[in-house]
Amino acid sequence: MTKISRLKNNMIYFDNSATSFPKPQAVVDAVVEYMTQVGANPGRSGHRLACEAGKIVFQARKNIAEFFGVKSPMNVIFSSNATDSLNLAIKGVLCQDDHVITSSMEHNSVIRPLRMLEERGIISITVLPGDDSGIISAGELDAAKKNNTKAVIINHMSNVTGVVQPIAAIGKWCKKNNMILILDCAQSAGIIPIDLKADSIDMIAFAGHKGLYGPTGTGGLIISDSFDVKKMSPLKEGGTGSMSDKTVQPNFLPDMYESGTLNVAGIAGLSKGVEFLNNMPEKLKSVQLHKNTLQKYFIQKAFKRIDGFKSYSASSGLGVVSFTIDGLSVSEITQRLSDDFDIMARQGLHCSPLAHHRIGTFPEGTVRFSFSVFNTISEVDTALEALKMIRDGK
Repeated sequence: MTKISRLKNNMIYFDNSATSFPKPQAVVDAVVEYMTQVGANPGRSGHRLACEAGKIVFQARKNIAEFFGVKSPMNVIFSSNATDSLNLAIKGVLCQDDHVITSSMEHNSVIRPLRMLEERGIISITVLPGDDSGIISAGELDAAKKNNTKAVIINHMSNVTGVVQPIAAIGKWCKKNNMILILDCAQSAGIIPIDLKADSIDMIAFAGHKGLYGPTGTGGLIISDSFDVKKMSPLKEGGTGSMSDKTVQPNFLPDMYESGTLNVAGIAGLSKGVEFLNNMPEKLKSVQLHKNTLQKYFIQKAFKRIDGFKSYSASSGLGVVSFTIDGLSVSEITQRLSDDFDIMARQGLHCSPLAHHRIGTFPEGTVRFSFSVFNTISEVDTALEALKMIRDGK
C-alpha cells in the first residue's frame, strides 16, 4: 500500500483541483532529501553536489517526457506552474495581427493573457461557446477559422465541471489546417492519458501540484518533438549556467526558456509524483476509475438526500463536481463545511468566469468537490451527512 503524508486528525480534503493533498510520502521524502543532502544549484558549478542536483532535474525531465509521449527530455521546460507555462507559450508564439480560437470553458490562465494581447491591439480572439457542456466541435472550428488564425488554445479538462474537450479530433483539425495547438492540462495531467505525438499537440502546460501529486511551485511546458522552437520567443532572459561567455540568450532547449535557478526541491518531489502514478496498477485507468466512482456515488446520493441539490457536472466525470443547494449561498456552505465539519472544499468562480457564464452560475459560482486517489467512499458519506445537516439548518 502506498504511503501518504498524514492529514491532520480526521480532516477531509476535497480541494484537489486547486492543489492535491495529501501527497505520496515519496514526494515529501524527495523534497526533504534534496534540502538536507544535496541543496546545490544544478548547472552552476562543477562540484559533486551540483552534479547530483543536475541528475535530479534530468531524471524528472525524463520521467515527465516519457509520461507525455515526448522523445527528448530537453523538451520539458520547467516553470513555477501552469500559468507561467501558458504565458510563455501564448506570448512567445503569438505575433501582431494573429487570430486565436479558444473556448467558453477557459481558466483565467488562458483567457487573461489572450485578453491582454487583444486589448493592446496585437491579436484578435474568437471564443467558441460549444454545446451545452462547453464542448467544441470541428464544425465550430471551421466556422471560426480565418486567414490569420494561428493557434487553438484551449483547456483540456474544465476545473469547474470536469468536462473534457475532444483533443484527438481537435488535434487532427489543427494539423489539417496548419494551426498550432496549445493545451492547458492543469486539470487533466495525471488523470487523462496525454500523448503529444498521437494527438497532434504542439505544446501542453501542466501543473505539478495537482493531478501529478508534486509540490506547489512546480509545473512546466512540454514542447512536441516536431515543433519548431524558432517560432516561440522566450518570455524572459537571464542566467542559465550555459554559454556564460555570451550576453545573448542560448538558442537551445531547455536553456532557451529556463532562466534563473530552478525549484529543484519541488522538481525532485514532482519526479516522484510522476513515478507514483506510473507505479499504480493500470496507471491512469485506476485513477480514472477511482475518481469516477466517488463522483458518481456523491452525485447520486446527494440528489436523493439533499433537497435543492443541483449538480453542474456529469456523474460520469473524473472527480470534479460543481454544485449548488437552493436557498444557501456557496460561501455559507463551504464555510460551514470547514468550520463545523473539517471538510475542505472550494466555492466561487474558481478563476474561470467564462465557464460560469456558460453554465449559468455567474456571478456567485458553485461549491466544488474535487477528489483524489486518496479520498474514500466513507469520506463522501461524511460530506453528504454534513451537507444534509447544513441544508436542514442544523
